Amino acid sequence: MTKLILCTSLITVSLTGYALNAKNDSPMQASMHVQTLVLGSGCFWGAEKRYEALPGVVNAVSGYADGSGFKASYRNITAPSRRFSENNYAEVVQVTYNTNRISTETLLKKYFESHDPTQLNRQGNDIGTQYRSTILTSNEEQRELANKLKQEYQTYLSKAGYGDIKTIIKPLDTFYKAESYHQDYIAKNPDGYCPDHSTGVVFNKVDKAKIDNSALLIGKQIVIIDSNDYCPYCEKLKKEVTNDYKGTIAITYRKADELDQLTISSPTWATPTLIFLVDGKEVFSHQGFINRLDFYKVLGAFKLGDSEAYKVAFNSRTDSPFCKQYDIFKNTPDGQFVDKLSGVPLFDTQDRFKSGTGWLSFTHPVKGSVTEHEDNSYGMQRIEIRSKSSGIHLGHLFPKEGPNNQDRYCINATVLEFIPR
Repeated sequence: MTKLILCTSLITVSLTGYALNAKNDSPMQASMHVQTLVLGSGCFWGAEKRYEALPGVVNAVSGYADGSGFKASYRNITAPSRRFSENNYAEVVQVTYNTNRISTETLLKKYFESHDPTQLNRQGNDIGTQYRSTILTSNEEQRELANKLKQEYQTYLSKAGYGDIKTIIKPLDTFYKAESYHQDYIAKNPDGYCPDHSTGVVFNKVDKAKIDNSALLIGKQIVIIDSNDYCPYCEKLKKEVTNDYKGTIAITYRKADELDQLTISSPTWATPTLIFLVDGKEVFSHQGFINRLDFYKVLGAFKLGDSEAYKVAFNSRTDSPFCKQYDIFKNTPDGQFVDKLSGVPLFDTQDRFKSGTGWLSFTHPVKGSVTEHEDNSYGMQRIEIRSKSSGIHLGHLFPKEGPNNQDRYCINATVLEFIPR
């Protein structure tokens, strides 16, 4: 059985721990507005993070509920003999929320919208009674509201072609906190993806303009499937990789239901998913978060193919002296040479000089754009220069071999692009 890194879950809301954090209420008033609610929607990994991100939710704790006959533990609930047992516990998350900031109705709507409640004892690849859809309430008001919203959501799902909702609504008996390694699972496992098993059907539908993907049907493109909800891996990808990307192959973010006109063969429920397209057709994809250096390795294969530039960038090869690209770049007008993959500026024409070696030569790089590495290959002791943004090999530094006893940065032209000033 596949265990997904980030998934929706069962949510319990606790009555403790918020009063001292309330800014606008006294401790007594704050306590009166804190409630508990248990929402089961599959695997509990990530659900605690997703619900903690909602304004008004104070805390989320992974655990188990609604089972009997054995000790509630992860090992026990995942045992093959209990996979389809009616007495099995459901994976849960205990969440604390303040009704002055987020209503029970809003939380329940988020719950229904965050998974596919028409699936019986499963969510996506996670199959078993521990993944059942269920709402465990702590008072009659919650119960009545949950049943009302279930009926309302059923009408929307039916119009969209979905079957009957399988969500079970009942009072909460006992909550059992899960093992420590399940708590804050996403923070402890930073590389992964967020399974988005939501139906796309929402309570308050907002008509949006139809997405025009015609620009993605031409040439090489990168589409990243983003989440309809909070996904820490999507935010991490943006922060650590794509926000600083300036390359010539465009990156476009889309939701899973915004891929019209495109020919996609990969599953689209994992966020983020990077899809590399040529003329609107998928060439290959990567599911989940990818770190910066690995992203540029994949991008290098996509953009450069089996070219001399790829061999220089990733196999530390060297351009032939006086190569074609060198002849193009040696007399360019005023401007900057940028990383061929990331688009980040590396060298400036104002620092270029003719060394007579057959390779582009500069007295120094753009500040902070390159890194230096020891290179003892071929029986020589040299200083290798790599792009800080993408990690690709650029060339070598030869101290005091430039004009007026300055340094000479000997750089391969094939891994650069030029942008006039």
